Amino acid sequence: MPRIGPRVKPNAPQLRMALNRVLGDSAKPRFNSNPHRLTTHVTGYPASIRNRMKAAALTHVQLASTFTSTMTNYSGKLIKASPIPDCSSVILVEFARPPVNAFSEGMWGELRIIFDSISRDGAVRAVVLGSSLPKFWTAGLDLIEAAGPNSAITAPMGGDPSRRSLGLSAHILDFQDAISAIERCRQPVVAAVHGLALGLAVDILCACDIRYAAENSNLCIKVREVDIGMASDIGTLARISKIVGNESAVRELALTARPFGASEALSIGFVNKVVKGGRDEVLAAAIDTAKLIASKSPIATIGTKHLLLHARDHTVRDSLEYTATWNSLMLQSDDAKDAFAAFTTKKPTVFKPMPKL
Repeated sequence: MPRIGPRVKPNAPQLRMALNRVLGDSAKPRFNSNPHRLTTHVTGYPASIRNRMKAAALTHVQLASTFTSTMTNYSGKLIKASPIPDCSSVILVEFARPPVNAFSEGMWGELRIIFDSISRDGAVRAVVLGSSLPKFWTAGLDLIEAAGPNSAITAPMGGDPSRRSLGLSAHILDFQDAISAIERCRQPVVAAVHGLALGLAVDILCACDIRYAAENSNLCIKVREVDIGMASDIGTLARISKIVGNESAVRELALTARPFGASEALSIGFVNKVVKGGRDEVLAAAIDTAKLIASKSPIATIGTKHLLLHARDHTVRDSLEYTATWNSLMLQSDDAKDAFAAFTTKKPTVFKPMPKL
């Protein structure tokens, strides 16, 4: 993975936290307290897997350090992120890896850090996700890197199949976590998709809150995994059936990997608006919606996103009880008082910014 900032020498606690993130909740190895020997004492993993764990953890710490020192625009080398000129509470995040925005490990590492950083920024109230390239949103996974000798998929791993599978599982979980950063971002995320959007593009779109498509959009669920002997594993299969009401359409698209355009995406409910034109037009529409969201109470918009995600994954009864608990606190905010006062006085409300976390 390319380095995007000054080299950072992390301490042992930082490496422990990063390694735990890389490994996920399914594996909790024991670490030596010496940061220089940290991964040589991970219990139960062969050397090749331990080396990849250490590289991933070091990269995570370096990325985090870089972004915390440049919080004004959030941009990395492969993804641009900056406030909208006339609305600083809306951030535009754009893929920027020519020629086709293929996702390398460095790119999805940046994606995670950018969205986790934005989530902690109380001044940001909405995010627009797009591409800086006029004809491509993203071509999905960088297959050249994935097929390379140092890839987690193709690199030789020692040990028995069980130990090898733990290493590969850690890599998949880390990739999933990076894309899920969009979903766990506290602020609503509006996707503006245009042009070619293949494979991983659909995983990313599924993690967004609102999806707009330019009429020239051409989407495809994964890059023919069903043709190369595997199932999609980064988020599409877990999320899309909860977005699209047509289970038959979901299964057809996933099992055939055929492309589908903006009009079909609209007809099955995967996107909720098709915009005439291309990149500029769909970005303008998404920015308008993000500005409208940003004008609302941040307590209300953050709470609404949080409660919708909770409702998706829980029963109606559980969701109602959780919402009652949530609002019993949030209704005591100044935002609610200010909104009620504005309603009676017919004056616009200016809501206070959220704290930086």
